[in-house]
Amino acid sequence: MKLSQFRFHLPSELIANHPPDSRDEAKMIVLNRKERTIEHKSFIDILDYFDDGDVFVINNTKVFPARLHGTKEKTGAEIEVFLLRELNRETRLWDVLVDPARKIRIGNKLYFGEDEALVAEVIDNTTSRGRTLRFLFDGPYEDFKKTIYKLGETPLPKIHMREVEPEDEVRYQTIYAKHEGAVAAPTAGLHFSRELMKRLELLGISFAEITLHAGLGNFRTIEVEDLTKHKMDSEEVIIDAHNSMLVNQAKEGKHKICAVGTTSMKALESTVSITGKVKPFNGWTNKFIFPPYEFHVADAMVTNLHLPQSPMMMMVAAYAGYDFLLEAYKEAIEKKYTFFTYGDAMLVI
Repeated sequence: MKLSQFRFHLPSELIANHPPDSRDEAKMIVLNRKERTIEHKSFIDILDYFDDGDVFVINNTKVFPARLHGTKEKTGAEIEVFLLRELNRETRLWDVLVDPARKIRIGNKLYFGEDEALVAEVIDNTTSRGRTLRFLFDGPYEDFKKTIYKLGETPLPKIHMREVEPEDEVRYQTIYAKHEGAVAAPTAGLHFSRELMKRLELLGISFAEITLHAGLGNFRTIEVEDLTKHKMDSEEVIIDAHNSMLVNQAKEGKHKICAVGTTSMKALESTVSITGKVKPFNGWTNKFIFPPYEFHVADAMVTNLHLPQSPMMMMVAAYAGYDFLLEAYKEAIEKKYTFFTYGDAMLVI
């Protein structure tokens, strides 16, 4: 398929810029692939679609405050540094994006915080993702991380065009976030409240936890019309033996597997064997799923409503069916569903 096939008009007022008062009160559009029906529900109604023995696969990655604001040495020019990935814990080496990038040279020092609490030196300008910085920090690693947390900002996507607010620290994070490493929240999981998860457990539903540290590649503009030529950034995936067994046993017992979010779906599809079993895995994936694609694990999927021409939209189109998804998006727009990070939900069954 071509990039242009995923273009649609999304009114800007339908991009949700703030979280709802309660996590589980979003609207939910439900797509039944077999019946080709569309229903309009509330997220809490997800309880009606699953039974004892079913498994929800959730991504327990934790977003860290990846955006730093600082100044450049000598000129004092303001710069923004987006921490992408820790390359070396001992030497405080990080892969970063710098904005504005054109004036940053190897050897430049960058200063962050009052009294220059944190200093970094640019040591490489040639990585595919941006720059490599070495933070010049003498104290123990724990103190270094505390400083990052103190100076860093929740990496809310810039499309929201607003200042980060204190509530974002909590709401741009799932309630089950555990393992730090994401620079983007697995947004489908933001709809789950503690009360709703308890009610799902009481129904006999289990939660298989996987970790996929979502990266900025999900938000990068795709610049090629031929989607086979697009390269996704690599993201780290961890699935242990216990959680892969949970999924496999449910599958063998003919129970439903529900992938919560495109990140969970990507992790499952990146680690499934030829026989359809999910294998324990600790590594990286750059899997890019777009139509046509045959899925091997999940019987259902919870996701948000996504931006035009985004990799997330393409994966959902592959799962729900391209024409069916566009039909659903058209209906969602007519009914004023909200899209993206803090927006409404979709259930594909």
